[in-house]
Amino acid sequence: QGCAQKYIVKNYFYYYLFKFSAALGEEIFYITFLPFTYWNIDHSVSRRMIIIWSIVMYIGQVSKDLLKWPRPLSPPVVKLEMRTDAEYGMPSTHAMAATAISFSFLIATMNQYQYPFELGLVAAFVFSTLVCLSRLYTGMHTVLDVIGGALISAALLMLLYPAWDMIDHLLLTSPFCPLLSIVVPLVLCYNYPKLDYYSPTRGDTTTILGAGAGATVGFWLNNQYAMPAYTSENFQLGFPLITSKIVVVVLTRFFVGIFVVLLTRRFMKSVVLGALGYRYKFPIGDLEARRRLEVEVPYKFITYSSVGFSATVIVPLLHKLLGLM
Repeated sequence: QGCAQKYIVKNYFYYYLFKFSAALGEEIFYITFLPFTYWNIDHSVSRRMIIIWSIVMYIGQVSKDLLKWPRPLSPPVVKLEMRTDAEYGMPSTHAMAATAISFSFLIATMNQYQYPFELGLVAAFVFSTLVCLSRLYTGMHTVLDVIGGALISAALLMLLYPAWDMIDHLLLTSPFCPLLSIVVPLVLCYNYPKLDYYSPTRGDTTTILGAGAGATVGFWLNNQYAMPAYTSENFQLGFPLITSKIVVVVLTRFFVGIFVVLLTRRFMKSVVLGALGYRYKFPIGDLEARRRLEVEVPYKFITYSSVGFSATVIVPLLHKLLGLM
């Protein structure tokens, strides 16, 4: 475990297609696509996607460590990833996230923007299918893991959909929202199911809940104090014509926002790890120390809640100052 297997790539099209598709279920996708929807498409769509994503991923991660179903044996399977090999297999959280994000995006936009529903349905199906197939191709999951993940995600979407508007209203208006948005995820992270060995699932779950918590506080703050909002006067997905000016504005918003988000992550990571290292007497580079509960949870939660807050509050303010609203 932890040692990469030797393999020969015989079909580079499938290899790069599914390696790319696997990345669509990882942090690099979350940290780009979810903020992109907030900055360039619609606040309400982004809010619903982030809340659904946080709930679905928490349930998926916890289910893995409760069920404890092993991943495919290697050999005979060749595994193209090593980091997630320490996790259990059932359900596939890649399949859960892909299903939740693609279909929640479809459901949230189909009544707000003018586009063929069939086209949106096909796009959501293709996106989720590619991510699911990538987990089989990379040897990280069985067919049952992937099907189970997709079905669990679909069931959660159906259960949560009737309460979407109510949840959204409470998150924007309740005076208790900021407190609950921080306390509840922290309690869940500190009481995450314990394993006999270290697995990245707790850290990944803390990352997700932290980002969701920071974004939720940002949503509430924006609503309470009428912070800058991206309106249809400058750009919305529903416009039938996309001009070069709109493309430039969208790309500028995105690159400015991503720069701020990545800078926030880097800065907060250094500050929080430095403070925790001083408190618990360990060097920042000590990976074993960073895996301890009292270090991993606050380090990742504070870092990624800052990222979520930055994406929803700081970046829009910067966009306004730069005349990008």
